Amino acid sequence: MNQAADTRDAPGAGERPLRSPRFEALRALTRSPSFVIGAAIVLVWVVCAIFGPWLVRLDPFASDPLNSLLPPSRAHWFGTDQLGRDVFSRVIVGARDILTIAPLATLVGTFAGTALGLVVGYFGGWLDNLIGRLIDALLALPLVVLALAALAALGASNAAVILVIGLTFMPITARTVRAAVFSERHLDYVDAAQLRGEGALYIMFIEILPNVLPPIVVEATVRLGYAIFAVATLSFLGFGIQPPSADWGLALSESYSLMTGGAWWTVVFDAAAIATLVVGVNLIADSVQGVFER
Repeated sequence: MNQAADTRDAPGAGERPLRSPRFEALRALTRSPSFVIGAAIVLVWVVCAIFGPWLVRLDPFASDPLNSLLPPSRAHWFGTDQLGRDVFSRVIVGARDILTIAPLATLVGTFAGTALGLVVGYFGGWLDNLIGRLIDALLALPLVVLALAALAALGASNAAVILVIGLTFMPITARTVRAAVFSERHLDYVDAAQLRGEGALYIMFIEILPNVLPPIVVEATVRLGYAIFAVATLSFLGFGIQPPSADWGLALSESYSLMTGGAWWTVVFDAAAIATLVVGVNLIADSVQGVFER
């Protein structure tokens, strides 16, 4: 028997190896133009957040009143603000606070909402009715109003902003997880775990949670975009990140009145930074949602 025949008769010869659903999902993501563009935008800002102080030529916190409100030039690529600080340096370094607080707030909201949604979805009954009504009541109120009320009571600090934004996202995530758990809790694998005598915590977090991860991942990516905008909004209103940070929302709060005097560069570049980051995150979220909903 020749060697070619042996190759043809070998089991599995010429067949493509089976790939896991996770591998296929990752492959589909990397082939999505919107995901690649969004990831590239976010990666640029992540690099700025991590290595910002080493990427800029000028101290972002150094005041120079004699050179205040200079327009963009070779010496100051984005101009200077009302205190003579280099706007380019502040935009680059300002990525750090928002890219620390927004993801942490998203994680808080995702973890808390997932735990609540698992419990409510699994047990149902009166617990679902009670917590469901509370969630509906919270969702009826605007996010910014809830956050401002909470921060007015707790005081403005980075930790308070993370906690408040995370807890305001919790009801939305909980409702998403609850709906996913409802469709899983009466399936055979859950019944089998109950017959084995497994406890409720084991069933919820070991059996059900891995099967409802896709909507949780989608919800988390969507919430991250909202968290970035929420952090910038709270800083703009004076309840978020506090001076002397170079945070973009805080910079807009300090400089937006200068637009009427023609100093557009003190506002445009920080606003563009917020917009590009939110757009990048939303492109990723749309791509992830498209892959999981196939």
